Amino acid sequence: MTTDLLLEVKDVSKSFHVPKGPNGNDRLRALDGIDLRLGKGETLGLVGESGCGKSTLARTLMLLERPDTGTVRFSGVDPFALRKNDLQRHRRRVQMVFQDPYASLNPRLTAAEIIAEPWRTHKDLFTTSRDRAARVRELLHLVGLRPSDANRYPQEFSGGQRQRIGIARALALGPDVVICDEPVSALDLSVQAQVLNLLNDLQRQLGVSYLFISHDLSVVRHVADRVAVMYLGRIVETGTTEEVFGHPRHPYTKALLSAAPTLRRADRDKTEKILLKGELPSPLDPPTGCRFRTRCWQATDLCATPPPASADPHGLGHTAECHFPLDGRVTAAR
Repeated sequence: MTTDLLLEVKDVSKSFHVPKGPNGNDRLRALDGIDLRLGKGETLGLVGESGCGKSTLARTLMLLERPDTGTVRFSGVDPFALRKNDLQRHRRRVQMVFQDPYASLNPRLTAAEIIAEPWRTHKDLFTTSRDRAARVRELLHLVGLRPSDANRYPQEFSGGQRQRIGIARALALGPDVVICDEPVSALDLSVQAQVLNLLNDLQRQLGVSYLFISHDLSVVRHVADRVAVMYLGRIVETGTTEEVFGHPRHPYTKALLSAAPTLRRADRDKTEKILLKGELPSPLDPPTGCRFRTRCWQATDLCATPPPASADPHGLGHTAECHFPLDGRVTAAR
C-alpha cells in the first residue's frame, strides 16, 4: 500500500442554523476543527456515535456542504475553488456508496441504467451507447454480478446484490476516493462479509482509496488501515488500526472498544468494561474544553480548558486529543 497523500482536511468546521435551544443557541456546530489525511490506496475508518458529525464530513468531502472554516485538498488542490469544467472533472474523483441499498437505487431504472446514470452528466467519458453497454457489463462482472443482470430492476435483487450495484455505480467514473457511508449496516452478517471482501478485492485491483464510515468496530477493524475516532464534531484519536485497537489512548476510544461485542471469551475476560455516566451532550451546547469530559472517568478541572495538540509519544502516527492520554504500553510494563 502506498502512502502518497491524496486527501488532506485541515481545521474544517461546519455549523448549521437551527431553532434556538434551551440555552438560546441557534447554531449547531457539526464539525469543529477536523483534521484528516488519506493516502492513495488506503482505507481510513471513521468511527463514532450517531450524531457525531460523520455524515456531515462525508457531505463536505462530496462538495455538498461548504466548510465555514478550514481547508480541504485533493492532491494539493482546493476543490471549493474550482469552477465549471474543472469542478465537474473533480467530482469524478470522489464517489459514495450509501448505507441503504433499498433506498439508494431508483426502482424505476434497471441495473444498467443505474450504473450508467453518472455518464449522463459526464458525457465525455463514452461517445457511443455500445461503449457504455460494454462498460456496464465490465462493472457488473467486477462486482460479482452477471451481464444478464443488466436488465433487471432493483426489486429483483437481494440486499447484498443491490449494494453491489451501488458499488458499481460508484466506480463508474473511475474515482480516486470512494466514501462508504455505513455500507454494510443494513445487510445480514454473512452478506456483510461478502461485500467487505469485495471492497478489499476492488481496492487491490483498482488502487482506490476508501473513507469507511461505520459505528461497527469489528467491521472497521477488518477493512481499515488507519482509524479516526470522532466525538461531538471532533477527531479525538487517530492511528493505525493495530495501534488504536491494541493501545487506545483516548478514554472515549477505550470506552467504545469495551462496549464492542466479541465472540472470543479470552477477549471478553481481558477487556475492562467501562460504563459511561451521563447523557451525550447536545451539539447545540457542547462542554467547554474537552467535549468528552462530562462523561470521562478521569476528568479534572484542567479538562474544561482546550485539549492540547495531539501528541505522538512513540512516533507511530498514533495521536490522541486528551490532557491525560492513556498508554497501554506503560501500563503493561508496570
